[in-house]
Amino acid sequence: MERTDRELLRLCRLGDREAFEELVRRYQRKVMAVAIGMVRNPDDALEITQDAFVKAYENIQNFKGESSFYTWIYRIVVNRAIDLRRRQRRKPTIGLEDRVRNLERDEPAEASIVDDSPTGPFDRARSTEISERLQSAIDELTPDHKAAIVLREVEGLSYEEISRVMRCSKGTVMSRLHYARKKLQARLKDLI
Repeated sequence: MERTDRELLRLCRLGDREAFEELVRRYQRKVMAVAIGMVRNPDDALEITQDAFVKAYENIQNFKGESSFYTWIYRIVVNRAIDLRRRQRRKPTIGLEDRVRNLERDEPAEASIVDDSPTGPFDRARSTEISERLQSAIDELTPDHKAAIVLREVEGLSYEEISRVMRCSKGTVMSRLHYARKKLQARLKDLI
């Protein structure tokens, strides 16, 4: 019989590491998906995911249970991703040597946002173009707007869940989603 998050959290507070490991197994894929959606780099997303679970474990005694564990861990991930993006914006631009090194790495391709299941080369090229343009448009959003879009459209969270994750009102979530969607529509109007 599967234990509830509440029961696992109670056991975690008593020092049961296996209970926390069960929470990690339960949520690691969803947390990683949010992190990738926010930072678009699998290595950074993995670091954010690991960091979020470490922070949750270290602060499990402080978790009051006013929200679900799911909401709490997502909030940590979103905040970590926003912090990383802010730090990256402060860094100097990548030089030519770094770009060449990045191209030489044998890294897996990122998953496509568009799932049209194209059949021919033209369809695959078009699908790739749409996916790249959509991801580029999402990347231009502010971190808060990007988080709202990822949590709603990729993860399927409700407005209430997003408001708890982002620690803002439901109205603010709706406003951020509206702004983000309008911005995406403007950038992708020729595709719509």
